[in-house]
Amino acid sequence: MWVGPYDHLSMLGLLIQAIFIENFILANFLGMCTYLACSTKLKTANGLGIAVVFVLTISGVLNWFVHRFVTAPGALSWLSVFGIHAQNVDLSFLEFLLFISVIAGFVQILEIIIEKVSPSLYTSLGFYLPLIAVNCAILGAVLFSVTRDYPFYPNLIYVFGSGVGWWLAIALMAAIREKLAVANVVPALRGMGITFITTGLMAMAFQGFTGIKLAVPSADTKPLVGPLVAEEHENHIQ
Repeated sequence: MWVGPYDHLSMLGLLIQAIFIENFILANFLGMCTYLACSTKLKTANGLGIAVVFVLTISGVLNWFVHRFVTAPGALSWLSVFGIHAQNVDLSFLEFLLFISVIAGFVQILEIIIEKVSPSLYTSLGFYLPLIAVNCAILGAVLFSVTRDYPFYPNLIYVFGSGVGWWLAIALMAAIREKLAVANVVPALRGMGITFITTGLMAMAFQGFTGIKLAVPSADTKPLVGPLVAEEHENHIQ
């Protein structure tokens, strides 16, 4: 439930995989709206990236508990401690609603904090900060982790790595766009045109990691040896 078959090395691989190999922008193309709109300046991109990491990590952890103890099949069996037998109650139809509610709640909290701590960042983000609540990258990471049935700590690492990967992509794009602003770009491609081309080139670079699987649970490494080879190995030892 908490760690499962994952050891420290496989969890490190899961972190690297979430950041680079399965980058939500450059590999899955999720969260493109705020990525394109808020990547004009590096300062704004870093602020939004940190906000996404915070919201995705906290909401991902909370939604893991929601799935495990509320909406999953038989998740309400823990109520038997209080004499309530609800193990056959199915609340899976509420999962999307609860997930989005948790994300929206934390976005509101984050919006209040940024407005108090950094009014300039709050002004530069504008109405794109509340849009984090409907950022498909955040909901996508939560749904991916639920679908893959990660234990608690691998889930924490996965959602954190997904947020860092999104931050990395938007920060790289912002740094490039700051250079493009003073570059001699073909007039027909200035603005969003060269941005799409640059994003495509970055995505092609990240696609080079496709097929690499680092997040292999320790329990999954045992069947890599065929049964006949394993039997011969055992006989050799005997």
